Amino acid sequence: MDNIILATDSYKTSHFKQYPPGTTKVTSYIEARPGGTWDRVVFFGLQAFLRQYLTKAITLADVLEAETIFKAHGVPFNKAGWLHIIKKHHGLLPVGIEALPEGSVVPVGTPLVQIWNTDPECFWLTSYLETALLRAIWYPSTVATLSWHARQSLAHFVHATTDGDADSILSFMLHDFGARGVSSQESAMLGGAAHLINFSGTDTVEGLVAVMRYYDAEAVPAFSVPASEHSTMTAWGQDQEADAYANMMQEFPTGIVSIVADSYDYVNAVRNIFCIDLKDLVQVRAGQGRVVIRPDSGEPVPTVLFTLEKLGGAFGFTINSKGYKVLPDHVRILWGDGIAVPQMEGLLATMQQQGWAAENIVFGMGGALLQKVNRDSLRFAMKANEIEVGGEVREIAKQPKTDPSKASKAGAQAVVYDGMSNIRVIPQKQLNAWSGNLLEQRFIRGALVNESTFDQVRERAKKPFTNAQVKKVA
Repeated sequence: MDNIILATDSYKTSHFKQYPPGTTKVTSYIEARPGGTWDRVVFFGLQAFLRQYLTKAITLADVLEAETIFKAHGVPFNKAGWLHIIKKHHGLLPVGIEALPEGSVVPVGTPLVQIWNTDPECFWLTSYLETALLRAIWYPSTVATLSWHARQSLAHFVHATTDGDADSILSFMLHDFGARGVSSQESAMLGGAAHLINFSGTDTVEGLVAVMRYYDAEAVPAFSVPASEHSTMTAWGQDQEADAYANMMQEFPTGIVSIVADSYDYVNAVRNIFCIDLKDLVQVRAGQGRVVIRPDSGEPVPTVLFTLEKLGGAFGFTINSKGYKVLPDHVRILWGDGIAVPQMEGLLATMQQQGWAAENIVFGMGGALLQKVNRDSLRFAMKANEIEVGGEVREIAKQPKTDPSKASKAGAQAVVYDGMSNIRVIPQKQLNAWSGNLLEQRFIRGALVNESTFDQVRERAKKPFTNAQVKKVA
């Protein structure tokens, strides 16, 4: 599916015939409209799309393939327009794209991307690209936003109950296990990369590939550990359950090792096997690494509290400066079964009430992180806001009386910084009164400009703009 001509909605193939006569330019923008799940959005994913798809020239074979499919499909096809792009622009799309720096955390309602055609004969191209461009942005931006808000929630409990290095604790507190639960390898790649903006733990290998391939990460930006699954544990049989756990610790004698313990009777595994039979083997880990015990079923709150009490009784605990209990550094818990942010918050709140520090546990998310999102989670939309007809610039917008929340912005937009950690959305024509447009050019006629490294993306996500809503300037 690398033919960009086919990466569109069928009805868009007829739009080249629908604009007013004399149209020479169409400008559109993308935003996360207010009214979705969160009031801030983390912008991410554009650079990956540009590198993968828009730096490649379309070919005559692409045009002929699209012509065959669309004619049989029953919709018009602008063959002359696409051949014009090949002849005049060597197959590179004559569009300009400007966008916020990736990793920016901005209020919803902020234009994230703005696109326009650079060839007057290709006025129809701007909106033709909506399907591919919007899809490339809404998904990784939504996962990045979910992950970012998860970190903010976890940070509340870490700061309240721990006295260690909060950033180090937080960076590995939410692990991505979502690769198998998404709809495609590309989803795993983009969603996995988006999560890594905020955290440094993942089992989604495609996410590592994405940040190295598309964002020039010089080193692998996230980590994992040896971990068991039920197949490797049950392969030993229930009679040798303790041997299966012992084997894990012996085969990986240093560093972190994660052991799933609910294959049969989790209560027995914790109370008797780990805390009695294998206690000495766990203790050997002190100063050498960590044994992470993983309950993979049951009710999170009672299961985790039971585990904390048993591990604390067997291996001891300390009381930190904030008055909360902390297990020895070589023993921890991982909860990764069916967890989402509200459940994490509830579990950590109960742990706090029971006197346990948040650092005693880490979480793993799968489908709830990478798959249980959609375009409406943040109400993403791309809308035309300005056209030129016969040399006249016309500001356009939709204003549906049946749903005012879907109203769009009229006129080419700019996003400016007011010097107080707030941003303002202004008409582009007013830019002379402000210093700098945060919507910087990223792509022009096949060439990428002003790219970001993954380190830069991560750093921006640590410095969100503080205003909860976009401040508009009339």
